[in-house]
Amino acid sequence: MKNTIFGILSCLIVVSCGYKETQNTMTVTGKVKGLKKGTLYLQHIPDTSLVVIDSIKVSGDGSFLFQTELESPEIFYLYLDKKDNNDINDRITFFGEPGTITINTNWNTFDTKAKIEGSKTHKKLEEYRKVMSRFNTTNLEILRAVYDPETPQDSLTQDSIQKASENNIRRGYLFALNFALNNKESHIAPFIALKEVPDANIIYLDSINHSLSPEVAKGKYGRALKEYLEEQKNN
Repeated sequence: MKNTIFGILSCLIVVSCGYKETQNTMTVTGKVKGLKKGTLYLQHIPDTSLVVIDSIKVSGDGSFLFQTELESPEIFYLYLDKKDNNDINDRITFFGEPGTITINTNWNTFDTKAKIEGSKTHKKLEEYRKVMSRFNTTNLEILRAVYDPETPQDSLTQDSIQKASENNIRRGYLFALNFALNNKESHIAPFIALKEVPDANIIYLDSINHSLSPEVAKGKYGRALKEYLEEQKNN
């Protein structure tokens, strides 16, 4: 009995000492409900290529845990290899940051029904995407009207559709730029400027760059935005 207790305590000590947490540690934990067998990968894009940080084989109840050190908040991916020869519905995108982030989802609706908690930056990303989805829906409606055989083909109708499309795109750009400017103390601001509207007028992008808080400006996307603007100005 004593040997059994000693063995259990030894295992706990090994596990607890296996990873030394710091103030920059990100812990990603959660459960994939219904997943009996598969492999989960934690990924990110440090430069231009997708890189696997860690992986874990999941079995039983679908629970998982990853830990990694962050330089600053950035986009991460939780990829599930279900071995079903189907690349659809297998990757969750989330904004990682130091602390504990919980991701709970189902194996058959892996990316569409994921519930992500613990990241304030990700909440900002969800807020942004919720509004942007409305502009995207309007774009689809306009496209349907263009290819609808019942839509009149006269120049007046076609011009009206074209103007509606341009106006919707313009409104989407303005929303993205204003969202970034209104969230200058969040790493979501340079991310939106750099990844969502990089072709916007450089004057607006420069305004976002100069409005960033010192902490955000020193982060991954803050530095990348500054470099991008310097390249644009030099060209």
